[in-house]
Parts: sequence; structure tokens; C-alpha cells
Amino acid sequence: MPLSSVSEPTVSHDTMWGIQKPSAAPGIAHVRVPIPTVGPKDVRIRVTAFAICGTDLHIIEWDRWAESRIKPPLVFGHEFTGIVESVGAEVALVKPGDRVTGETHVYCGLCYACRRGLAHLCQNVTILGVDRQGAFADFVVIPEGNVWKLHPDIPEEIAAIHDPLGNAVHTALAGPIAGLRFSVFGCGPIGCFAVGILKASGASWVAAIDRNPLRLELAERMGADVLLNVEKDDVAGSIVRLTDGRGVDGMLEMSGHPQAIRDGFESLANGGRVSLLGIPSAPLEIDVAKEIIFRGAVVQGINGRIIFDTWYRMQELLLTGRLDVRPVLTHQLGWSEFEKAVELQRSGKAGKIVLKRDHA
Repeated sequence: MPLSSVSEPTVSHDTMWGIQKPSAAPGIAHVRVPIPTVGPKDVRIRVTAFAICGTDLHIIEWDRWAESRIKPPLVFGHEFTGIVESVGAEVALVKPGDRVTGETHVYCGLCYACRRGLAHLCQNVTILGVDRQGAFADFVVIPEGNVWKLHPDIPEEIAAIHDPLGNAVHTALAGPIAGLRFSVFGCGPIGCFAVGILKASGASWVAAIDRNPLRLELAERMGADVLLNVEKDDVAGSIVRLTDGRGVDGMLEMSGHPQAIRDGFESLANGGRVSLLGIPSAPLEIDVAKEIIFRGAVVQGINGRIIFDTWYRMQELLLTGRLDVRPVLTHQLGWSEFEKAVELQRSGKAGKIVLKRDHA
């Protein structure tokens, strides 16, 4: 089945190029769509680079989650960077020409969560490229309150991945780190970022767990002390043995796999913290008494990024040089190579893939 179909009507000054989920079926289309309008509090950004996320693969493949959530036609994509092209009449903090990226959870500011400073948990949230038109296009529009102005020392390819990097920062920094031992289950790009963040923040020891040899190699390059392959190693037993029988002080779960979650709890020290970012594909069973209550575990659900606390912390980690995410950026391609990027991502033969604008 072809990945995409091409639909290229006559170019108009009122339209833009975009990658669209055109209908409720697998595949995508390269299309011309209207340039999004700018409301009084909105910012229109000329996208210069974007990256592909696992969520985008779900949308392309049209799995059960996508079928339940996405309403085609939709220009999708949510990891991006660009330059402000125009602003609404009430916008005050950004101006045309600013280099920016954006927080992709568009929050209402008025619900119970928002009014308690928990905008990342907004009850009325709409997500860029999921619930509203996204960033796989020449232009994207977001509210001024979601715009993040980039420091000039942040390069374009790293600016484009602030969204997933922010997930990793939020997950890793959700509890004490310095002088403690950790495990990271699932070493996709976010898991590999988390390894680097833990080491940059003073973790004494980090075990990285995955089944993909390339991902484990990237985790090692990000500073992992121990690599465990779930297809070859007794993961929980190895972690307990390597930590002198006590287990890890913190477990970051990035895969959502039931066995990873079970292994993570079994290898957790009494009183340890569990930070769950990975999303299981179905409900799972866990021995709550043994693994949580009697272990005294602190279990955290991690959703998105803390707006904008996570962003300031992420910026400082990058600018001070404590965190270098470049080992995870295995490919930089052009927008015209989108299908190649998708196949690389599907194959497991890539870390993070950033695509840069290669047309006018």
C-alpha cells in the first residue's frame, strides 16, 4: 500500500504546501491548502524545520488510536521550529522575524487545572497536529501564549525537537536525581534524551533498557552506564544484582510495554519513584499491594511539559552545555524526503529525524 498520494493543484498566493491525513484510511497526501488565518491573539509561523514523532506514525498508519481521535482532513505534525511571519493585533511579546518554536498543548486558561497553574493538564486542551491543524506545512498558527522564543545559540535542528525533549526533561526532573540510580525503559529518542538529562543532573548510575541495538547504542552515547536488551537479558534480575540488591531509586518508563512496567517495579528500591510517560496500548494488571503499597513507591503520570517551567529548564541544560542531544539526531533530511524519513522511523534504523525546508 503506498504511503502517500500526491495532489498538487495550481499554486496560489492564498495556499500553502502541507502534508495531510486526507481521509480515514492509511496513508497521507501532499496537498495545497489555505494558509491559516491569524486571530487577534495568534502568531503565524513560517515553518523552517520539523520532526517526525511516534504519534505521527500512528496517524499515518491509521491505527485504533488514530481512528478514535483524528478527524480528517488534517494537516498533522507537532514538532517544529520557524520564523514569525505575522502576528495578531493583540500580540505583544513576539514580532515578525523572531525565531520560535511552540508548546503544542493549546490550553484554555480557565478550567480548574489551568487556574491552579497546571495548564499542561488542561481539561479543554487541543493538541497541535492532533486536534487542530499542525506543522507539517509552510505555515502554522498558534496562540501567542504557546510561542517559545528561541535563544540565538539554539540551532535549528535542536529547536525543532523541543517538544519531545521537553517530555524527557519533565519526566526526568519530576523528582530528585543527584547521587541516585535510575533505569530508563524504552530508548527511543525521548528515552535517550532522558538518559542524558539524568546524567547531566547528577545521577550516579543509569541503566538503559530496550530491544533495539541501535537505540541502546544511542543511549550509551548519551551516558548510560549499563545497557540491557530485553530479548537477551534478565532485566529485573540484572538491575537488582548491579545495584547491590537494593534496586534503582527511580524508574522512567518510556515504552508503555506491560513487561517493561512489570520489570521496572520489580527492580525498584523501596521508596523509589516511578515516572510513567509511555502509553500502554491496553489496560494492564499490576500487583498494587506488592509493587506500590508495600514498596512505598511514588508513582507519577507524566503528561506533556510543565508550561513553561520545563521549557526554561530545558533551555538552561542546552545553553550550559550540560546536555548534548546531538547523538540522538541521526538523520537530517529535506521536506521532500518525508516518505524516506517515515520508512527510516518505522524500520527502527534511526534515532531522531529532523527535516529541513528544501523548497521556497
